[in-house]
Amino acid sequence: MFREEKVAQMAAYLLLKRGGRMAYIKLMKLLYLADREYMISYGDSMSGDRAVSMKNGPVLSQTYDLLKGGAPEDASAWDEWIAGESNYEVSIKKPVQGLDVEDVFDELNRADCKVLDRVFTAYGNYTRFQLCDLTHKICPEWQDPHGSSTPINPKSVFMAAGKSEEEAEALVSRMRERHELQLFSAQLS
Repeated sequence: MFREEKVAQMAAYLLLKRGGRMAYIKLMKLLYLADREYMISYGDSMSGDRAVSMKNGPVLSQTYDLLKGGAPEDASAWDEWIAGESNYEVSIKKPVQGLDVEDVFDELNRADCKVLDRVFTAYGNYTRFQLCDLTHKICPEWQDPHGSSTPINPKSVFMAAGKSEEEAEALVSRMRERHELQLFSAQLS
């Protein structure tokens, strides 16, 4: 289940590691790679977002919409954390310098932060367009949508990571069950 507050904190965490500002397409690629890494490592999506193939590589669909235009509501978690800038860049809006990371990013657990750290260490020095090209090569689940967008099946991510078809189907089934449980739990609140 997509959680805007968590995704906003994931974005802010990566922005903080980069000095507070970066090109939004670079941030989008880092977020996708982190979500992908989390899926491969833990069998679930960190963001709860739906991945799609687009011209410049894979993206998280709802997160991409937030990056392009902010949240649809006036008061939103995304707009609380992230500011749009000129030249297709975004920056962290909330003052977090010098504060304890665990207190500031309360939606992120240790596993989330470890994955975000690994992804930033591995790919944070790439330029936005190098990352676009790289995701075309290292993410076999991405398929050229020819000017549109097409959903990425989580099964293809698991299989690209070396899981058998049966293992991938079992992981996707568990992801669906967790998603349905989260939806049910949210209805009770």
